[in-house]
Amino acid sequence: MSLLPYIVAATFFMEYLDSTIIATALPAMARSFHVGPNELSLGMTAYMLTLAVFIPVSGWAADRFGSRTVFACAVTIFTIASVLCGFSTSVGTFIAARVLQGAGGAMMVPVGRFIVVRNTETSRMIQAISTITWPAVVAPVVGPTVGGMIVTFATWHWIFFINVPLGLAVLAAIFALVPEQHGPRRPMDWGGFVLGGTSLTAILLGTELASNTHASLALAGLLFAAGLVLGAATLRHAAGQDHPLLDFRLMRHPTFSVTVLAGTLSRFSIDAIPYLMPLLLQVGFGLTAFHAGTLLLAFAFGNLGMKMFTTRILATCGFRATACVNAALGVAFILLAATMVPATPLAVLLLILLGCGVTRSMQYTLLATLGYADIKDGEKGAASTLLSVNQQMCIGLGIAFGALALRVVATLRGEHPGTDAFIAADFHWAFLVVAIPLALSIPRYLRMDRTAGNALRTAS
Repeated sequence: MSLLPYIVAATFFMEYLDSTIIATALPAMARSFHVGPNELSLGMTAYMLTLAVFIPVSGWAADRFGSRTVFACAVTIFTIASVLCGFSTSVGTFIAARVLQGAGGAMMVPVGRFIVVRNTETSRMIQAISTITWPAVVAPVVGPTVGGMIVTFATWHWIFFINVPLGLAVLAAIFALVPEQHGPRRPMDWGGFVLGGTSLTAILLGTELASNTHASLALAGLLFAAGLVLGAATLRHAAGQDHPLLDFRLMRHPTFSVTVLAGTLSRFSIDAIPYLMPLLLQVGFGLTAFHAGTLLLAFAFGNLGMKMFTTRILATCGFRATACVNAALGVAFILLAATMVPATPLAVLLLILLGCGVTRSMQYTLLATLGYADIKDGEKGAASTLLSVNQQMCIGLGIAFGALALRVVATLRGEHPGTDAFIAADFHWAFLVVAIPLALSIPRYLRMDRTAGNALRTAS
């Protein structure tokens, strides 16, 4: 296998780690800026919303200006913005730097994925996709731990400065190894850009508010509903365009349709687990951050260790069987997580955490690969863009889904839904709710053709 997947994986790790590592540093940054931590959370929101706006443009930009040029520019912008974040002296300068960083990240991830897909033989596709998806699986797990270590033994500034050597190394590799490739030149779909960007912004801002225990659920619901309406307008607009920015015609491919529809349900569940599990251990069980982080190493090991087997499992068992069995196992482990109490034997607790990590890792790799099974060469850029948009939405929606489940359970119990008001039973009910979307995805996986993805299987 070429080095391209490893280069792209490094940029993915930069982006995903940066998205998760900052949460641990917010209190220290707030003290440095002489503000409250809630004010700094705007930096995280600004980053997420910038991603939502600019991801749809990535495929068009790569085709028009060249994939290597856009990829290198994205890494450069992301690295420079990281330095600016580290040198920020106020909330305003920090938010501005995060917006710039989001613009770089929005181009970096989908264009990197497109480069790998375009330059990888079918016989190596499963292995290549598995390589570039491991940061999405591992970073949300290790990010808070790494952030805590940096803040404890250094200063919060180094959370951003660590991107500099990695960014420079990646840039050198891009210019040495990544080919410059152009796609068909097509006009910019400004209507799709405005509608799609506004829709994604409203949906993600609504989910962000829903995950904030002090925000209004009514306002969050209103924004989410507005996003859905604008999303419907985006679909209608795209149907009348020869070259839509978001090409929903790709949904005619059965494997792509399954990846988007059933995959969205799956990700609702598996993206909620990294949010709920640390809270259960710290708030529900009363463990310290250190002890909770130590236990979560089993979850991280399951996520990372499974990567050694995903390619072989998919090649041997096929996509349909793997999707169904792994989703069922994922539901089972989430339900087992709903039974965990402080008195649960350590071995059992670690086994449950390991199982949650293993099934999450397998499902991520399966969905990332299956989406390209029937995509033609000329469609790969549009497919990469649409899948990147879907994945970014699901990350926010998954976290919000877990947070909303906690809020609803606490409210029904008569508690004010603040983080300190949660008890272990709230998390048990939340895990039960979170398992539902993954369970609902199984019938859709069962309706897949038995030969789905066979071109990738037999080649591997």
